[in-house]
Amino acid sequence: MGKKERVDKILSNLGYGSRKEIKSFVKQGMISVGNELIKDSSIKVDPTVEEIYFEGEKVYYREFIYLMLNKPQDVVSSTNDPISKTVLDLIDSKYLAFNPHPAGRLDKDTEGLLLITNDGKLSHELLSPKKNVKKTYYVEVDGYVDEKYFEVFESGIVLDDGYKTKPAKLEIIESGYVSKVYLTISEGKYHQVKRMFESLEMNVLYLKRISMGSLVLDDSLQPGEYRELSDEEVLLLKKS
Repeated sequence: MGKKERVDKILSNLGYGSRKEIKSFVKQGMISVGNELIKDSSIKVDPTVEEIYFEGEKVYYREFIYLMLNKPQDVVSSTNDPISKTVLDLIDSKYLAFNPHPAGRLDKDTEGLLLITNDGKLSHELLSPKKNVKKTYYVEVDGYVDEKYFEVFESGIVLDDGYKTKPAKLEIIESGYVSKVYLTISEGKYHQVKRMFESLEMNVLYLKRISMGSLVLDDSLQPGEYRELSDEEVLLLKKS
């Protein structure tokens, strides 16, 4: 059994309207609990046990939402920004009713996997330095990256502020004037991937996160597109 909540709060959080609108819907006989129309929008019910109906349609209650976003460039990973477009500006209002947030951040010019959720506990688990959740990036680098760098990244790289990173795994896709690699790290220092390559006198030209823990970016999602996670994906992510 779950916690009892006001009907107007439950329906408002699920995107059915403001509390004032829900109150009006109740007066119009549009909302019932079980088989009975309710007359007061402030009554409390347990939505995990009692069935709520809106205009005869069953309301599917959920406490948390989990969205996989393929973040595009030039969008900031925050809930609001006075100047730039944010990742929440890409999300439908029916999800915004849950007051979601990005679980972690990607730089403004970085693309790729970003989890949008209102599950604060999961966000904390994924971002906690103690958990060492692995994050893999596809990187295009202005410089020649070959096998000699495997050990360099595995040993940790000293950044411009003197911090030595935790061991990272480098995989080479293509070496050349512009090298293409995968880099897996288990922490999230400011501009970390870019600064790791800058410490080796190389510049990152393109950066895209492709996985976080067990969650892998859906190839079918174009930049700016998103979808809900499956129950299985959520379960695996919580085990990351």
